Amino acid sequence: MAKTYEAITEHLQQFILAQHVFFVATAPLDGNGHVNVSPKGLDTFRVLSPNRVAYLDMTGSGNETSAHLLENGRITFMFCAFDGAPSVLRLYGQGWTVVPGQPEWGELTTHFILYPGVREIIVADITRVQTACGNGVPLYDYVGERDQMLRWAEAEGVDKLSDYQREWNWRSIDGLPTALAS
Repeated sequence: MAKTYEAITEHLQQFILAQHVFFVATAPLDGNGHVNVSPKGLDTFRVLSPNRVAYLDMTGSGNETSAHLLENGRITFMFCAFDGAPSVLRLYGQGWTVVPGQPEWGELTTHFILYPGVREIIVADITRVQTACGNGVPLYDYVGERDQMLRWAEAEGVDKLSDYQREWNWRSIDGLPTALAS
């Protein structure tokens, strides 16, 4: 049965830290626009306070989250237990994107390992915390992190990554601008 909380408790924070993958969901205001759900890995998620979280967003083939947050701020995070006791945790909130050079960047980066290819930090104020049973989530064994993205980012270097981001990460697939284009 689902349970709702006003904030992330210590127990829920420990659950978050134990997960190897999380999912981020956003959507544009236009009902014809594309809803985005992205899986995220590596050690990139942080609970900054009981009602604020952040994650390092890596360079990728799109940048829907940033575009949707710039437009409307709505964001949902989901964590699933793939081992141990079944559980699902969703964090609902209002988010924004912090890019290098913005005043918040320096303070926020102190919470993270800065992997090659980091393009921005997504921050969210959490307004609803909800658990669910997770009984339908299958069991999986964690084998390890993939290194292809990090190797690619290192091989590209800063200049080529900037060019790539300009081409692929400045607009959403629906044409909305991202924080990188601001």
